[in-house]
Amino acid sequence: MVTLVLTRHGSTTRSDPEQYLGQRIEAPLSQGGIEAARSLARRLEGVRFDRVVSSPLGRALETARIVAPDAAVEEDRRLMEMDYGEWEGLLIEQIEARYADVRRRWEDDPAATRIPGGENGEAVAARVRSFLQELIESREGMEDEDAPVLVVAHSTLNRVLLAVALQVRLADYRRRFRQDWANLTVLRFRGSFDAGAQLLVANDISHLKGIQGATWG
Repeated sequence: MVTLVLTRHGSTTRSDPEQYLGQRIEAPLSQGGIEAARSLARRLEGVRFDRVVSSPLGRALETARIVAPDAAVEEDRRLMEMDYGEWEGLLIEQIEARYADVRRRWEDDPAATRIPGGENGEAVAARVRSFLQELIESREGMEDEDAPVLVVAHSTLNRVLLAVALQVRLADYRRRFRQDWANLTVLRFRGSFDAGAQLLVANDISHLKGIQGATWG
């Protein structure tokens, strides 16, 4: 069994106004992003993580080290954000003005539509499947519910992961799922990867309002 505690990194110095940050531009956490990560850390203070795995991008690693300061953080390139290619660093308004046709097709089906010079959702899903299958196989036969795995990644990566884990049509990952900064999302795999996951907590940001503790069963 695998209990996966998932979060998105905190907001960055390039998050207001929000830009498309994929794999090519590094931006540190803003002060607000640091405080949000600290709030999540306080909420999870009593949780013993078996592993902490992060995207190697700086904003995710910074968040992981705040949330789990005593853990050895593993880096996994499969958790990197979608490669936004030519959209990297652009505002939505700029993308819509310069890439109107591709943007419309991407909004309709982000799984199949490839961003110019970058990835599509199917490419991200291939990385996610590999990561999840390996994680589940590594814990086969273990019954320790008190040692979840913390995963720190990104908005699109996390939404694709949710679609894959919950067996939702990949084209709908943007419509069906939301991932706020430093949120708490919890999935549990009781069987094989193919059996799918249970969703225990979804995009919970109540720790930003003072709630603490592992509020999942």
